[in-house]
Amino acid sequence: MKSTTRIVGGYDYAPGMRIGAHVDSTDPLAEAEARGAEVIQFFLADPQGWKAPQPREDADDLVKSEVDIFVHAPYVINVATGNNRIRIPSRKLLLAHAKAAAAIGAKGLIVHGGHVNAGEDIASGFDNWRKAFAYAESEGGFPLPILIENTAGGDNACARRFDALGRLWEALDGYEVGLCLDTCHAHAGGEDLTGIVDRVKGITGRIDLVHANGSKDGFDSGRDRHENFQSGQIDAALIAEIVRSAGAPAVCETPGGVTEHLADIAYLRENAA
Repeated sequence: MKSTTRIVGGYDYAPGMRIGAHVDSTDPLAEAEARGAEVIQFFLADPQGWKAPQPREDADDLVKSEVDIFVHAPYVINVATGNNRIRIPSRKLLLAHAKAAAAIGAKGLIVHGGHVNAGEDIASGFDNWRKAFAYAESEGGFPLPILIENTAGGDNACARRFDALGRLWEALDGYEVGLCLDTCHAHAGGEDLTGIVDRVKGITGRIDLVHANGSKDGFDSGRDRHENFQSGQIDAALIAEIVRSAGAPAVCETPGGVTEHLADIAYLRENAA
């Protein structure tokens, strides 16, 4: 099943593979330099809070930088839920982060697929996702690509199992939406990583970003706990193969700081080329 859903402004990163890490937002360009990263990801506000992002003093430097920038939306956002007190603020906050991310030249805004409450029909979650895009359209539209990320846990998740992901993409057909593939989330969510790139592209048509992460926990654990490549429950060579096959930039969201990220980035550069 292949949806006609597409993403605007698709990026061609060939011939060089662009690899980097999730970094602290205080001085992200310095963090990129310390890691030798071609791509970085960071938050624009508290990932566990509801406050809208504020303008950044370094916006011009970020826009002009040769480093590719991605922004991760707060974890609290859940546009799929039937709870109006969460869903409606989530729509507004997602759009606010999209505008703020576009203002610093980001190439995409990553947001988790969300979930419905126990006892709710998951079909309502897909419909609520469509309503979120319709809301944004009524406000002038998202100014940059929204990249929905597959998630690790929850029986009522809209983007954990790939059968649900397919239904989500069908619901969003006609809107401009992309995908962020997280290797830890897929592994913990019960999706076999072997051949996963072809399976995902068969649903979404493309992969726009890879979150290259090991996992502290076993297959189908439902636990979202990232690990460095050489220490986790996922074969590091398989992570590198996914990055190579995806043909998309890769962000390491692995534990630690510069030293640990340098090791993970170096592994991908050596093994995913």
